[in-house]
Amino acid sequence: MAVLKTVLTVLFVIICIALTVIILLQEGKSAGLGAISGAADTYWGKNKGRSMEGILVKFTTVLVILFIILSAVLNIKSF
Repeated sequence: MAVLKTVLTVLFVIICIALTVIILLQEGKSAGLGAISGAADTYWGKNKGRSMEGILVKFTTVLVILFIILSAVLNIKSF
């Protein structure tokens, strides 16, 4: 049981580091002055899910879910 807890703890630390790096790689969500004139509805804005920014958002979501699950599992008293 101690080996499993050690492996999960190491995995938890790796997820924490990866989550920190991916969050720092993301750009800010501020639209800037382009939103005033309506320039936000460009091709790039409509297809963000296929861009690098969209991929980073998807990885962030997956890592956050893994982070929450592992933190709950590691905090079980009987574990």
